Amino acid sequence: MMRSFEGTICLIFEALFTSTPSSGPDSCFGPFVVAQPAIRKRQEVTKQNLSNFLFCMMFVVDLLSMNIQKKLFVDGTNSKLLFFTTFLGFASGLPLALSAGTLQAWLTVEGVDLRILGWLSLVGLPYTYKFFWAPILDRYKMPIGQTSRRRGWLIFFLFAMSITLFLFSLIDFSNKHALVFIAILAILLAFFSSSFDVVFDAWRTEILPKKIMGYGAGWSVIGYRFAMITSGALALVIAELYFGFSGVYFLFGCVVFVFAMFVFLCPEEKTNTSPKSLKEAFKEPFKEFFSRTSAILILVTIILYKLGDAFALSLSTAFLIRGAGFSPAEVGTVSKGVGLFAVLFGGLLGGWILSKASLLKCLFWFGCLQAITNLGFWWLSIGNPDLTDMAIVIILENLSGGMGTAAFVALLMVLCNKKYTATQFALLSALASIGRVFVGPLAGEIAFNFDWPIFFLFSFAASIPGILMLFAIRKQVKKIQ
Repeated sequence: MMRSFEGTICLIFEALFTSTPSSGPDSCFGPFVVAQPAIRKRQEVTKQNLSNFLFCMMFVVDLLSMNIQKKLFVDGTNSKLLFFTTFLGFASGLPLALSAGTLQAWLTVEGVDLRILGWLSLVGLPYTYKFFWAPILDRYKMPIGQTSRRRGWLIFFLFAMSITLFLFSLIDFSNKHALVFIAILAILLAFFSSSFDVVFDAWRTEILPKKIMGYGAGWSVIGYRFAMITSGALALVIAELYFGFSGVYFLFGCVVFVFAMFVFLCPEEKTNTSPKSLKEAFKEPFKEFFSRTSAILILVTIILYKLGDAFALSLSTAFLIRGAGFSPAEVGTVSKGVGLFAVLFGGLLGGWILSKASLLKCLFWFGCLQAITNLGFWWLSIGNPDLTDMAIVIILENLSGGMGTAAFVALLMVLCNKKYTATQFALLSALASIGRVFVGPLAGEIAFNFDWPIFFLFSFAASIPGILMLFAIRKQVKKIQ
């Protein structure tokens, strides 16, 4: 049974990451895809190694999961909570590609001007500024049946996303206003999705017991990553082989609708304490947080902790193709296939370690691992790497990144006052994204003016301040843990 499951997973990823889409006249990608025999040959060489790795990875995950099941899920309660945490994490990540990469692919196939595609990237702004309306979600309850404060909003935003995806499927590009409609729908989808994230983060923080909070963070990361692959790579395959892009958006609209119905079975958070007024909802979360000792130091730590990773990953694909000389097919197979499972395993492993060790120790050691694995790219940049070298670096980097993300999410969760969970988590996560959002221009300048080894040494150095800041906030973290 287990072998059958792992074999299925391997076949899926082989289809996603080692197959070249058709380029004939009936292909939805049309002239944008060109058959490349040399790349196909390299893909075939990679196939067996990728399948073997995926089987081993899934086997280890199974063993680890069974071990944790015996130790944590004695009464089945924690198992149920973690299942819904993973499920909602999947629902949280599903719309992201549909308003970004998958939408861009659709518009590219339709021949939309590149300048317009560039402007459409701004539809992702709600993900950055979601803390502005988070207080409303803290203050008010969505009256859907006998649902709790968080569950009502979860259901509402899933229904809203479902309707938006259905409207996407009705777009007619022969209409001169089609791009206007698409822009409006993309902004709405991003708004509903980012708002869902706010509520999900609050629900997860409020419902998970402290002993499995880190493990829950790891599982939500796993669900989120799987969702991004589903609505990204898998959506493109479905569009190419079966339904076209309109059909894909209709299909995912149906999926999200089913998810909304399933949330009615989701456990309700234990606390229903909400701000007494809208003024309190906007004012008190910030007042309460900044009244804490070392509040500024905590915020600085949040901004800096993943900064080194953000630097390295911002240009990692460009380096592997342009600097190290790998083909796009090779990079895609390793980073999107093997790398994905390394991230998933890292999140799972990080969550398990968090259930055994203190949050502060995990943040420190996982942060050190993130910094050290960034040097793997430096190692590739000074040598003559082959595919095995790249795979090792990608695996280690994604493994440590998954572990670090699990610990980091757990930190954000424990920092939130449960009365203002939605607002405070949205604020903290927005600050955490500063490095990822704004590091690109600086990274580009460094890579342009210096060579790749210097760039990756700089990314390693950028990791150090975030690790050192942990010593400045250690007393505060120990108090709230």
